[in-house]
Amino acid sequence: MSRFSGQTVVITGAAGGIGQELCRVFGREGAQIGALDQSEGVLAFAESLQGEGIRAHGVIADIADHKQVVAAFDAIRAELGGVNVLINNAGFSNARALEKSTPETWEADIATNLNGPFYCTREALVDMKRAGGGAIVNIGSVNGLMALGDPAYGTAKAGLINYTKSVALEYGPFGIRANVICPGTVRTPIWADRVEKNPEILSGLVKFYPLRRVADPVDIANAAAFLASDDARSITGVMLPVDCGLTAGNIAMARELTLEEF
Repeated sequence: MSRFSGQTVVITGAAGGIGQELCRVFGREGAQIGALDQSEGVLAFAESLQGEGIRAHGVIADIADHKQVVAAFDAIRAELGGVNVLINNAGFSNARALEKSTPETWEADIATNLNGPFYCTREALVDMKRAGGGAIVNIGSVNGLMALGDPAYGTAKAGLINYTKSVALEYGPFGIRANVICPGTVRTPIWADRVEKNPEILSGLVKFYPLRRVADPVDIANAAAFLASDDARSITGVMLPVDCGLTAGNIAMARELTLEEF
């Protein structure tokens, strides 16, 4: 039996590289998908999911706007019913360095990467409490664990980890679980554009990854599906890196210190 048969799964940032794979993985496991994105492309994507045999409803909304979030969840409920699983996936970065950050770029990053998941979770919790359970998976980042550039983004993702633990703590008695995944570099269309400009960019990065590769979107989606499923029924409040070993240690520095090639 499919793990999410008959369940409504809301996925934010659904039109992006990781978001599309999340929708497909959950949809193939029997879920009906509430695909939420600020891009109009989410409507055509939801239609394409229907063509793949996945029931989906696309909604355009900016998760940084609380009123738009409320309206989006109301639209999803009207079409698909109450929310059983929420995947807070949407996120972006405005400024790569503090020197280039402004109050406006900082506020925008915090609004989407931290406030947005709060607004969406607040809506989903209403349905989950009524149903007597549910699962939330937040897509964080290794940037929330250590400084790797994109400082406002990293700060928001660090806050998201703590927020996830707070949800797990307070809503566990209602049968609601909350966990956060922290990806490293993921081979999404954004990276395809960068590779086109600099074909060596990923080969330059993989030296920092013990598995000598970077993750694909399906790796993140599979981890999210596990954490949202009953297979993980006793797991809540955890931070799971899906990063090809990046946060296990600094392999490039280790090689220099030990003078060993491994």
